Amino acid sequence: MSSPTRWEIFWRTVMGRAYPRVVGMQRERSWLFFDTVLPLLQVSAFVFIYRAIQAPPEFTGFVVLGGAMTAYWLNVLWSMASQFYWEKETGNLELYIIAPTSLMAILLGMAIGGMVATTVRALAVITLGLLIFRVEVSIVNVPQLLGVFLLTLLALYGLGMLFSSLFLLYGRQAQHLSNLLQEPVFLVSGFYFPVRALGFIAALGASVIPITLGLDAMRQLLFPTMMAQFRFVDVRIELGALAVLSIGFLWLAKRALSYMEDLSRREGRLTIRGQ
Repeated sequence: MSSPTRWEIFWRTVMGRAYPRVVGMQRERSWLFFDTVLPLLQVSAFVFIYRAIQAPPEFTGFVVLGGAMTAYWLNVLWSMASQFYWEKETGNLELYIIAPTSLMAILLGMAIGGMVATTVRALAVITLGLLIFRVEVSIVNVPQLLGVFLLTLLALYGLGMLFSSLFLLYGRQAQHLSNLLQEPVFLVSGFYFPVRALGFIAALGASVIPITLGLDAMRQLLFPTMMAQFRFVDVRIELGALAVLSIGFLWLAKRALSYMEDLSRREGRLTIRGQ
C-alpha cells in the first residue's frame, strides 16, 4: 500500500477531530437545552428594553440576530482560542506536537465540529426568537447573505486559530484573556444594536473583529429599510473587507502555529515563560 499524501493526512485529521464534537453533542442532549434557552433569556431582556422605550420593531430583529451570533464568538473564545492551553493542562498537547500532521488541521477539525454544534444553537435562538417575538425580515439578496455569513465564520475562526497560539504563549493568562475579551466585544461589535451608533471612527476600529462587519452586513440584507439610516458601510465593501480579514487571519494563524511548533521543538517547552 502506498503512503497517504500530505493532503490525505490533513483531511483525515480534520475529520478525526471534528467527529468527537459532533457525536458529543448528540450524547449530551441536555447541553442543547441550556445552550438554547439561557441565551434566549439574555436576548429577551434586550427585546423588552427596546419595546419599553418604543423602539422600531426592526430593533427586535437586530437583537435576535446578534444573540444568535454570540454563539459563534463564544465558541471561538472557549473552544478555539483556549483549546491548546487546555490540551497542555491535560497533557495532550505534546501528542499534537509530535503527531505527523498539521496543527492547522487539528484546529480546523475542532472548528468544524464546534461550528456544527454552534449552528444548531444559533438556529434554535433565531427560530424561537422569530416565533416568540414575531420578527419580520425582508431578505434582499440571498447569495450575498450566504456569502457574508460564510466569510464571517471563516474570518472569525481564523482569528480563533491565531488566538490559540497567542493564548498558549501567555500560559496561565489564557483564561483571563478569554474573560477579558468576551464582554467588550459584545459592546464594540454591536451585537445588540447597530455598530454605527458608536460613531464611524469607533466602528472602523471595531471592524478588525470580523463579526462587527458580518452583523452589520447581515442586518442590511435582512432589514434594508431600517438599516438604510443605521448602516456602517455598503455591503459590498464589507464583503471585500471580510475576505481580506479571512486571508489575513489564516496567514497569521499559520505563522503563529509554525512559530509555536519550532519553539517547542527547539527549546523543549511550550510557552516563552515556561508556564
